[in-house]
Amino acid sequence: MPKFAANLSMLYQEYAFLDRFEAAAKDGFKAVEYLFPYAFAKEDIAARLQAHDLQQVLFNAPPGDWGAGERGLACLPGREEEFRAGMSKALDYAATLHCPRVHVMAGLLPAGATHESLFPTYIANLRWAAQAAAPQGIDVLIEPINTRDIPGFYLNRQDVAHAVLADVGEANLKVQMDLYHCQIVEGDLAMKIRKYLATGKVGHLQIAGVPQRHEPDLGEINHSYLFALLDELGYGGWIGCEYRPANAQAGGTSAGLGWLKPYL
Repeated sequence: MPKFAANLSMLYQEYAFLDRFEAAAKDGFKAVEYLFPYAFAKEDIAARLQAHDLQQVLFNAPPGDWGAGERGLACLPGREEEFRAGMSKALDYAATLHCPRVHVMAGLLPAGATHESLFPTYIANLRWAAQAAAPQGIDVLIEPINTRDIPGFYLNRQDVAHAVLADVGEANLKVQMDLYHCQIVEGDLAMKIRKYLATGKVGHLQIAGVPQRHEPDLGEINHSYLFALLDELGYGGWIGCEYRPANAQAGGTSAGLGWLKPYL
């Protein structure tokens, strides 16, 4: 049976962030993820997790200046010191929150740069991050993201992400396979799930309906088929629900959770 984690950056936006933990637990979620915890004291978040018997399964390392449009630092030459400081902060939060995974966003391709010119920086930063996380038993994740949602994002394809893992060569560096992004860029989801789960290097899955990033029962993907496939393949990890509720203004997140009921 698939295990689902509520993404508290996208779901339950009708509540203040720290109140979203209770809302998710009331709807039957046993785990949560979100983009960034750093606006809140790690002890306050840990208290919400404990109070509502929730597992923290994922969050992102600091991405640079998010408000100014930055979407990660890992591929950017000259930002290595900032990258390392951010990763250290993420690992500090992960220790308090008992979170076993940290996602490292690749960043945007700077004007005039090529993928090849940034590759050595990307590999070196990921190797450093994975080695820093290993003593805590934490996996570092990289995620291919479509360039419709984030134009210019450095990492876009599953095959490229898995090639990066091979180049870095650290056992705790894995791929965050977001089926929403994968469908937009590549499609052929069932075959890609079969191929990449077999490698043992998929550390986390995420879902959303395509094309509008609403509930997984809306749009062109047959998620129930894919959930059955994940069961068939023995996937025991979490599936992050990283979508925008279609009727957020009317009924809130809970009103759109009919798709989840059979899996609780």
